[in-house]
Amino acid sequence: MGLVKNQVGVGMVDAANLLEEARQGNRRSLAKLLTYLEEGGKSPLEYGRGKSLGITGPPGVGKSSLIGKLIDEWLNLGETVAVLAVDPSSPISGGALLGDRMRMVNADSSDSVFVRSLATRNHPGGLMNCLTPMIEVLSECGWENIVIETVGSGQSETRVVAFADIVVLVDGPDRGDIIQAEKSGIIEMADLIVINKSDLKNAQKAADSIRSALSFNEESPKVFLSSAHTGEGIKEIINELKILQSPLIRNRMRVRERLISAWDSVLLESESLEILISEIEDGKISISEAIEMIRNHNKTSKS
Repeated sequence: MGLVKNQVGVGMVDAANLLEEARQGNRRSLAKLLTYLEEGGKSPLEYGRGKSLGITGPPGVGKSSLIGKLIDEWLNLGETVAVLAVDPSSPISGGALLGDRMRMVNADSSDSVFVRSLATRNHPGGLMNCLTPMIEVLSECGWENIVIETVGSGQSETRVVAFADIVVLVDGPDRGDIIQAEKSGIIEMADLIVINKSDLKNAQKAADSIRSALSFNEESPKVFLSSAHTGEGIKEIINELKILQSPLIRNRMRVRERLISAWDSVLLESESLEILISEIEDGKISISEAIEMIRNHNKTSKS
């Protein structure tokens, strides 16, 4: 169990109280605590632990519907599920996630399921400081399966899903979507690939094509067929997730993406960013000089 920090301050005291209430099953306190963390608040846990499952893939392949079926199966097994649904492009109050959450609304009505929307506002590094403590808090409060869902498979989603311990790439029967995933680098971090909508034409062909393309690597992810419509493959995926271990090489890739995301965060949070952009635009300084100025500013701020 995580230990609450013995620090004085209104924020820390409130966070500690919210954590204790959330441990007792108070969902409102849990939501407030996650908001506090998302807004940059310090975690009330001195240390935390918690494993998470990242689920990503191109829009329209049925990720949210698939997650809904996975949730149903976890509930049948008597397990709890928390979903952090990440939208890299729109505010929390709107955008694609609203539709995604509507597809999970039945699951979210259960006491054993918690769904939370997050927004990066086109800045994946913006979640760098809060995503891990959120996962740790959810784990501390007894949520057994913690899922991070993204709405696409581009570079922003690659950065977000890198925070997960296990990554599942979901695709449809169209081989073109997987090619795009390969270009973004996300397929290199995938521990499991799921071809959803297996009840549609070409699903088996797409799965066979991916298996063939990845056959040169002994540590290539397994490829599963599933259907959120019929329920095909859901139990098999759940069983695989229980025993799945991510190879060291993929863990290293995810750590690399986390580090790059952290640097993005430092850059975008720099007070002098807009000034530097104007000076670069006017030809007064080069990009290399701007980077050096940011580094020097950060060193001065820490000293």
